[in-house]
Amino acid sequence: MSSLSASAPRRDDARALALITRDGRTATAFRALGPGLEHWFLTDGQGDRGLVAYQRVRGALVAAGEPVAAPHDVAAVAEAFVHFATAQQCRASFFATGHELAASPAFRGVMLGEQPVWDPRHWAADRARHRSLREQLRRARAKGVSVQALDAHTMGEPASRAAVAQLIARWLAARPMARMRFLVEVDPYAAVSQRRTFVATRNGVLVALLSLAPVPARHGWLFEHLLRDPEAPNGSAELLVDHAMETLAAEGVPWVTLGLAPLAGPVQGWLRTVRRWSRPLFNFDGLAAFKRKLRPQRWEPIYLTVPIGQSGAGAMLDGLRAFAGGPLWRFGARTLRRNRGRGETVGAPMAHGRWPMADGREP
Repeated sequence: MSSLSASAPRRDDARALALITRDGRTATAFRALGPGLEHWFLTDGQGDRGLVAYQRVRGALVAAGEPVAAPHDVAAVAEAFVHFATAQQCRASFFATGHELAASPAFRGVMLGEQPVWDPRHWAADRARHRSLREQLRRARAKGVSVQALDAHTMGEPASRAAVAQLIARWLAARPMARMRFLVEVDPYAAVSQRRTFVATRNGVLVALLSLAPVPARHGWLFEHLLRDPEAPNGSAELLVDHAMETLAAEGVPWVTLGLAPLAGPVQGWLRTVRRWSRPLFNFDGLAAFKRKLRPQRWEPIYLTVPIGQSGAGAMLDGLRAFAGGPLWRFGARTLRRNRGRGETVGAPMAHGRWPMADGREP
């Protein structure tokens, strides 16, 4: 790249979407349009060459994945972002990158976990050999659960918004930890016109939702938000995944991921210790097991990538602050408060708000 310049508008979704559409090849690329992130662009005489979406925490800029850029430009854009951060007296790190950036001579990677990958065109054949998955699908259908795709217009209708908001609230209430931000912010309405959404209903009540984010350069999709009501029948989540896989297979889509399974795979010893200690708050093993039982064709390693000479442990703390939305002690205090009254919230009965059909009519 030559005649490069950098700019840092707080947010420019139109420019970001153009780059994602052209060069977005990672599961985190579309996250640049999610809430709470700032944008940094690298440009030359031909226009925008790269984008880094990042969260600002005390003393650091934490990038949401690797830069959105052509494969041969990713490392150079990352290096330029490090210089941008240094000029602000900040550290820089890239949370949830692929192997290419982690292997660059200017960087090193700490493995965070793995992401499962499927080719939906093989889904039906794999399901035919997967007895336990077929049984889960049968159970959900026997309980009256059905799945439909929704367009952005229907998602935006007041009744739909209310039902989705209620599902998100109940799903979050069932989690021991306080609400997290950054790469796991739950917002199926972020750039909703670019997404695909599938919902599972039972007797007209929304019981689960699957929101897909595009991965344009792979002609694929990230199954980003898979939300299930605590009282939804067993198999509801699997039924959503199955319906989405069948839909994408019919369209010839070759690549799908359910995203990072944190701390899965051969992570470093101290991260295995974190996985063990944090089980009361986050079921890392359970999340990986759910993705594993869907039998992906392969697993891809995902890294925390930092400049050579920078502490990986320090970058991990910066990343945790980004997920916490601020100081870790405040996040811990919010988690303690929510667990004191958690039983009443999780035990509340499922509301019976009606779910609109795709054309807006009541079912």
